[in-house]
Amino acid sequence: MDFNVKKLASDAGVFFTRAVQFTEEKLGQAEKTELDAHFENLLTRADSTKNWTEKILRQTEVLLQPNPSARVEEFLYEKLDRKIPSRVTNGELLGQYMTEAANDFGPSGPYGQTLIKVGETQKRLGIAERDFIHSSSINFLTPLRNFLEGDWRTISKERRILQNRRLDLDACKARLKKAKAAEAKAAALPDFQETRPRNYVLSASASAAEHELRVAQTEFDRQAEVTRLLLEGISSTHVNHLRCLHEFAEAQATYYAQCYQYMVDLQKQLGSSRGEVFPSTFVGNADAVPAPLNTSPPAATLPLLQAVSPNPADGTLNPAEVKPPASGTRKARVLYDYEAADSTELGLRADELITVYSLPGMDPDWLIGERGNQKGKVPVTYLELLS
Repeated sequence: MDFNVKKLASDAGVFFTRAVQFTEEKLGQAEKTELDAHFENLLTRADSTKNWTEKILRQTEVLLQPNPSARVEEFLYEKLDRKIPSRVTNGELLGQYMTEAANDFGPSGPYGQTLIKVGETQKRLGIAERDFIHSSSINFLTPLRNFLEGDWRTISKERRILQNRRLDLDACKARLKKAKAAEAKAAALPDFQETRPRNYVLSASASAAEHELRVAQTEFDRQAEVTRLLLEGISSTHVNHLRCLHEFAEAQATYYAQCYQYMVDLQKQLGSSRGEVFPSTFVGNADAVPAPLNTSPPAATLPLLQAVSPNPADGTLNPAEVKPPASGTRKARVLYDYEAADSTELGLRADELITVYSLPGMDPDWLIGERGNQKGKVPVTYLELLS
């Protein structure tokens, strides 16, 4: 292998000069060429863009793929320039398990039929999630990653070159300053014949330092202009990322709208079949937002008396005018807060205990609740009936 000794020595000398200049600047022993305020603002804006783009990119990846092992695997595939294998989402996997369980339990039974319906919905949710991840990766993550791995690397490279050009310029300024000081000192001494050669050498050294300074200044100005143009391109980067952000928000809105519609359809299916399986229990309105799920054991349903309404003229019931039956009252714990819609209803607070009972002809979705001197209708789904 051939080595260019002169080039190697020259590079080593330049590196040493820059290191000395950088060290003296840090110690306050050398002057530093300052960039103008506009250039400094461009540098600050570029650094801020890079830092926040990295954070947004990493957190979006966590949002789309919460599993860190899967993210590492995808990163390795990407670095190896290999196609990332298709991954089944958690919703699709859950739907598959539910379908297989239904086939094992018997798809014709109530439990099996419900497992199939819920499983199919979970599969549709999983497919929608996979489409959302794919769309977000292409339209949002890829442009952010391209900026960090492309434009920002170019900007960083040119900034390093500019830093080196500035160190060279300041080192030339320092050498010229020393040469001028030595030349002035020599000129102040008496003109002896034996000192004239040294004076000529000092004068030549100052001339050479001036020439080096002009060359260094030209290279610094040229590099500063190149770097400035790249930094001003950050504005175009913001515009591009803004468009990508709009596409990400639209994809997310579409994904959640699909999920909501799938769950509404499932709720309608389960609501229509629940009355057949549990005819005496509450059947929710499929178009209404379902109440929060209760993790406690299901409460027993209070037996209801089937009779004629006490006010057949209008079919209404004023809880304040009725008296509790001699038997059939029970204690109930309130599961969730409930705001009374009118004066005939009783407002509820979670975890409080009230007395409830049913009256002949009442809507099976409601009971009469009492709390001290307060009385009113309460929804069955907000209660856990106690023994």
